[in-house]
Parts: sequence; C-alpha cells; structure tokens
Amino acid sequence: MPTQPASQRETPASEDLEALPVQSLAVVDEVPADQQMTAAGEPFEVDPPYEAQHDDLPDDRFLDRELSWLRFNSRVLELADDPALPLLERARFLAIFASNLDEFFMVRVAGLKRRLAAGVAVQAASGLMPRDVLEAIWRESRELMRRHGQLFRQDVMTALGSADIHILRWDELDTDEYKRMQELFSERVFPVLTPLAVDPAHPFPYISGLSLNLAVTIRNPDSGKEHFARVKVPPIFPRFVNLGGQRFVPLEEVISAHLDQLFPGMEVLQHHAFRVTRNEDLEVEEDDSENLLKALELGLQRRRFGSPVRLEVEESIDAHVLDLIVSELDVSPSEVFHLPGPLDLTGLHGIADLDRPELKYPAFIPRTHSHLAEVESASPVDMFAAISRRDVLVHHPYDSFATSVQRFIEQAAADPHVLAIKQTLYRTSGDSPIIDALIDAAEAGKQVLVIVEIKARFDEHANIRWARKLEQAGCHVVYGLVGLKTHCKLALVVRDEGVSIRRYAHVGTGNYNPKTARMYEDLGVLTANEGITADISNLFNNLSGFARHRDYRHLFVAPESVRAGLLDCIEREIEHCKEGRPAHIMIKLNSLVDEATIDALYHASRAGVRVKLWIRGICALKPGVPGLSDNIEVRSVLGRFLEHSRVFWFENGGEPQAWIGSADLMHRNLDRRVEVLVQIPTSGQVDELRRLVERGFDDANSSWILRADGEWQRHHLDTQGEPLADLQATLISIQRRRREAAAPARH
Repeated sequence: MPTQPASQRETPASEDLEALPVQSLAVVDEVPADQQMTAAGEPFEVDPPYEAQHDDLPDDRFLDRELSWLRFNSRVLELADDPALPLLERARFLAIFASNLDEFFMVRVAGLKRRLAAGVAVQAASGLMPRDVLEAIWRESRELMRRHGQLFRQDVMTALGSADIHILRWDELDTDEYKRMQELFSERVFPVLTPLAVDPAHPFPYISGLSLNLAVTIRNPDSGKEHFARVKVPPIFPRFVNLGGQRFVPLEEVISAHLDQLFPGMEVLQHHAFRVTRNEDLEVEEDDSENLLKALELGLQRRRFGSPVRLEVEESIDAHVLDLIVSELDVSPSEVFHLPGPLDLTGLHGIADLDRPELKYPAFIPRTHSHLAEVESASPVDMFAAISRRDVLVHHPYDSFATSVQRFIEQAAADPHVLAIKQTLYRTSGDSPIIDALIDAAEAGKQVLVIVEIKARFDEHANIRWARKLEQAGCHVVYGLVGLKTHCKLALVVRDEGVSIRRYAHVGTGNYNPKTARMYEDLGVLTANEGITADISNLFNNLSGFARHRDYRHLFVAPESVRAGLLDCIEREIEHCKEGRPAHIMIKLNSLVDEATIDALYHASRAGVRVKLWIRGICALKPGVPGLSDNIEVRSVLGRFLEHSRVFWFENGGEPQAWIGSADLMHRNLDRRVEVLVQIPTSGQVDELRRLVERGFDDANSSWILRADGEWQRHHLDTQGEPLADLQATLISIQRRRREAAAPARH
C-alpha cells in the first residue's frame, strides 16, 4: 500500500516512506534516502557521482529519484480519487497521501536544502542540478496538494455526507451540538491551551513541526493597539471532534469559536490556521560506539528544533499576518503553500476508522499456511517438526504472521530443547508478542541475542525503550554496527535434538511487527537448511562480535555482496541469452535507484533479455527507450496492502533461481546498511515466486505502467470500460478457496 502514520511505518514507506498500506505507503518503511550525518553515521547524502562502466549508454538514461517519489504519491492520490473504491478507504488514502508528503518534506526536501546551504550538493544522476530539483519539487507538490484539498472538499467530503458522515464547520452545528462543544471546550480543551502573545517582552514562539496552530490578531480596546498571538491546537485531542453519531467538527473550529475566553477584555479581530513542517532527519555522531545510545538520545532532543522546510496556511490568511510568520520562521515564498481549510488531513485516519464495514474493504482474516496448519487437533502445530519436513515460504498478510513467524519465536522461547535465539529487530509494535517471547526465553535461561537497530528513522524512541527492556530481562542486546543500519530481517534458533544440534531460521522481507504484518505484503522463508542456517549463524557472529566472515554460499549480504551478487546474476542472464538458452529477469521492489544495477539491466535488455520490474515507489530506470530498454517493462501495484516484499527471480538458462530479502536497490541499502538476500532453496518455491511476480504483469489485473518520460499510466479498465481485477483481492480469494478446500480435510 502506499503509507501510514509514523508509528506504523517500517513506516511506510514505510519502513521509511514505506510507508502504511497504501496505509503506509512508507513509508513510507522507508523514506528513500539518507542525509547529512543521519543516524546511520552517513555523511551528507552525497553519493559519489556514478561512473558508468560502459561509454555507450546515453547520459539522460536516469529519471530523477525525488520527482519519481512525488509521482508515487500521485498514484496514492489516484486511489483516493477512484469512486470504485469503498468510501472510507478513499478517505484513508487522502490521509496517507498527506502523511507521505509530510515525511518527504521532513527528510528529502530538508536534506536537499541542507546540502545546498552547505555547498555540497552535486548534480543528480538524472542530470538535474539540485536547485532545479528543489524548484520542481515545490512546483509539483503544490499542484498535488491543490488536487488533494480539492478532492477532499469537492468529492470525498460530499460523499461522506451522503453516507451520513458529516465533517462540519462551526456555523453548521445545531443548538445541542453548540452546547456540547461549549462544555467540551470549557472542561477539557481550555485548561490545556496556552496562548502566546508576541510583543517586545514576548518573542515569537517556537512552532513545533507538524503542529496545527492558530494565528490570532487581537486589539486592546483601550489603546487600539493590535497584537499577534499564537494558539497551538493540542495534538492530544482527536483532529476531528465527534459531535455525536457520525458528525464531526475540526478541533481548531471549536477553539476559534471560543477565542474570546482565551483573550478576555480584548477584541479578537481575525484568526487563521497554519502548519509548519521542519527538518526532522536525525544527525548523530557515531565516532564512539559505546556512546551511541546517548548520542542518539541527544539527537532525538535536537530533532524538535530542525529548520522549517514548508509552511501551510489557509487561503484566507491576512497578508500582514503571513508576512510576520514568514519573517519569523525564515521561510522563502516558494515554501509557502496556500490551501483551503481544514489543514492537516492526516486526521482523516480517524474518520476512516469508523465502524462502517459497508464503506470499507471486505473483512479479511489471514490463513495459517497449509504446511503449518493443525491437522487432527486444535493444538498449534509443532513448528520445528513442520520446518524439519520442508522449507515453508510464507506470504503475508495472506498467510498469517501470528501462526507462522510469531509462533516460531514463541515456541522457541517455550521449548526446553532450544538453547539459543538470535534475532534482528528494526521496527516492532508497542505491545509486541515477539519482545515478550524473547524476554520469556532469556528468563528461562536461554541465550538470547537481539540486534536492535535503534537508528530506525522515527522509531528511535520505541527501539531504545525495547532495547532497555530486553537488557533488563537478561538478553544480550547489540545496537547494530557503527556506520551501518542493520536492516536485515533474521531469526535463528539453536535446538538440541539429542543426536545433534540443529539450527532453524527465518529470513524475511518485512519487520517483526504483528500489526503491520496485517497491512504490509511481505515474504519470508522458514527453513532448517544447513547451508542457510550456517550462513546466518556466521552473520550473527559478525553483527555481535568482531568476526569478519564474508563468504556466504546462500546469502547476499550488504554492504559487501548484494550489489555484486545481483550484477553477477544479471550478467549470467546476458550470457544465457547470447548462448540461446532461456533468459528472463523479474524483480519486485519498493524502490530502484542504484545506477550500476540499472545500467546492468539496460545491457541485459540490449542483449535481448526480457526484464520485468514491479516497483511500488521510486524508479529511476526509463523503460521502453528504443535501443536502450526495449525489453524492459515497469509496473506498480498499489492497493489495500502495502506492497513491501523484495523478490529477485532469474530464468538462469532453464534452471530458475530466486532470492528474497530486505534490500531495495538504493545506495543506502547497498552501501550503508546490513541487508540480506537469501536464495530460495526449493524449486517449487522458486516457481511460486515466479507466479506471484507474473501476476503483477497480467493485463487482467489493475496496475500502473511506467513510461519512458517518467509518467505513470493507470491500467485499470478493460476495453469495455469495466474495472480490471484487483490483484490483492484476487490473492485473498485464492487464500479463501484454499482454506475452504482444506477445511474438510481437517475435520
């Protein structure tokens, strides 16, 4: 899906702008980039200019990554604009669009501005100069925000009203609603408010990032002198206040109607809402790994005071008031966005959560994977016995996370034969059963190693809290590696089985987060394969100690071998094609930016290799360019779930290979993170992944198709104008049919 609230991102991505399904479309797990001294100790994101290994490729072969991201968010907006979608889901997509754009400005635009100010910005691989990119961002985002606001006010809000869900202005309330809101204001809101005046004795107040504020002009009736004051709309209350039933009023409307109580004896002349977006990327010095936790905590304190990168104001704002705000915040006219109220439509998540199932996607319950399902009793399957029999490829959310990955960790914690559990944690939920299981294991005397990535963007506070809780329970906690983020998704269980010690593992594409696992589309493999588990064991020794094992037979591990390994696979497809053997590449990703990989795919296309790329978000490759990428097709799928898995499938001359893992093809993933791709060991599962990716390119399914100019064309109607199939709905139907077919066998 496209992106969710920051608390749910991998979120997204995101994972950084990996955002929620399209609810977190990122997030939104992932804002696509790294800036000056980020939490991973990366310098300004000044990736060295790419030096092509071949001189015969055109200079203009890359699309701009920032503008490509804006077009991703435009696709999210198209979902909100689709009357065929359930109404409350359209409202949610409006909220996702808004939260995605907030994060884009907080990180990407902020980083670009900082590089320009420091004089270290360099020409983008697309050929655009940094100033040109920034101006294009302002221009395109302004148009997107205009469309977003217009869609809400002229379409979705009207449709909500027709469904008896009303978002009202203050003067539209009835008498009883006025009375209830007056009581609410007096009893709950008024005590929280702190009006801040501006005069020689009161400097202009600090405006926190993403806070909604009222700029108020008041006049002293005795002196006739006018004053400016700021009132912060408290974020602890719902963005849209419930009037009773399913009628709502924006909180700032309630406050505005009672400003006379905040400024008794003064005349309230006017009031206008405004909102500031600040640079909220994290800057941390990592010279001393022992002080990393303290350094990160200091960085989190400083984050609150980042410089402004965007100012949103109501269209009706007074010019003099705007001049004052612009001057005090030191923003440029290009960074001011005039919008019709209400501002901050991220609050539409609250409306989308209403209990109106007829206005939402049909209810869906993930199934237990058939290889892990109970057969003759109601008791859970023995995970170790099941994984011993065969590797299990799980596909979330269609396959239940709770009865596969979560159960794997929980049974390991409770099993007296398990000696050790080792796991990476990048993001997890606030009430995580995974954390509880690891604590139980440690308290039972098992060796528990947890690699907690405390630098996971926007989840730093939560990860610090869980790291300390795990340490207090007796777990061995490692805070990743200096200079690298540990982004791989690994769990290893060591078990004494009498005659021998056996290792079991899970390698996934998504986080160990039971909540987002219901909204993010991800893959994982549960295996007892001796080669894979030995590789993972060696990798954990690298992460926790001073081991420097670099040779893996079944894994690609960044920063050493993910790029190199994939380039070798692409080159092998080229050789197969030249020799007349079957050659085909299919890749599913969140983002494709890495120039070396893109150039390799261009050469594969030139050699005649068919290349299919399923990219949810950013794509810097230009498909369909004559003589360059004739054989490359790029599609995107957005919908109910956030498409988040990474799959790399190669025909390999008739002996297909496939890899899954945590890495997107971006500089940060390949050079500044610990990422893992695992080779899928069984041919049946390799074929299963082939069928999955091919579904994304089936013309019977709705998708977006990327053109060479960087624009995406929506492919969602057939030749008769009827809606095409929704891929995710199709996969849900397949899951239900499998469950129904299996039900008699279990009884």
